[in-house]
Amino acid sequence: MVLYFSGTGNSQFAALRLAEGIGDNEVVSINRHLKEGKHAALRSERPLVFVAPTYCWRMPKVVERWIMDTGFEGCQDAYFVLTCGGDCGNAAAHAEKLCAKKGLRFCGLASVVMPENYLALFPTPDEAECRSIMGRALPQIAGVAERIRAGQCFPKPSVSLVSRLESGPVNPLFYAFCVHDKGFAVSERCVSCGKCAARCPLNNIELVAGRPTWRGNCTHCMACIGGCPTAAITYKAKSGARNQYYIMDDTLCWESGEQER
Repeated sequence: MVLYFSGTGNSQFAALRLAEGIGDNEVVSINRHLKEGKHAALRSERPLVFVAPTYCWRMPKVVERWIMDTGFEGCQDAYFVLTCGGDCGNAAAHAEKLCAKKGLRFCGLASVVMPENYLALFPTPDEAECRSIMGRALPQIAGVAERIRAGQCFPKPSVSLVSRLESGPVNPLFYAFCVHDKGFAVSERCVSCGKCAARCPLNNIELVAGRPTWRGNCTHCMACIGGCPTAAITYKAKSGARNQYYIMDDTLCWESGEQER
């Protein structure tokens, strides 16, 4: 079973290709489960493959909490694949601790470099560079799938002191000082389509008089700003000049539920 959380589509892209590579037709959108408050037990006779973006050199907290709150029956082998713009630091150690708490067998963590999408803080690549990065990601994903298909654990990475600090004490500081929704704004280009509210996995956006309003429970997935069809949403001053990034197939998360293939 492949389970993914994705804000703008990077992790969905990786998850769908991993599912194809390992021949697993059970693909679950964690976004939808979060949005609908689902924590019912899931059963899989094949390994669990969790795919998510890297948030400050670790798996997103919302994904960690969902895993802890959800039951998993059948196979207890757990692989983790994190998409990132650079590296995922010491995320593997924290995923291993999560598995120990949950009673899952940790089979390692692999990273896949995808286009930078965190336009709230960082510059995002243009379309040509995005295509190039995604092209280079495909053999990475294929290699990850080959290991999972063979039942091999991912190799344990060597981790520097800096990476330990990034994934350790820096991570909660990042959440405390950077991850909030006070910087979001909407311009007159807004057409009240409601897509931002529909896509928000935490139900943090509601339309008030036809315009999005953020309610204080944001994980900075960038689904609202990246996927706005009129580029009406910005985050503080710098994001407006950055390229929007959104490759999510909404039909697999919001319009028709989980993918059944």
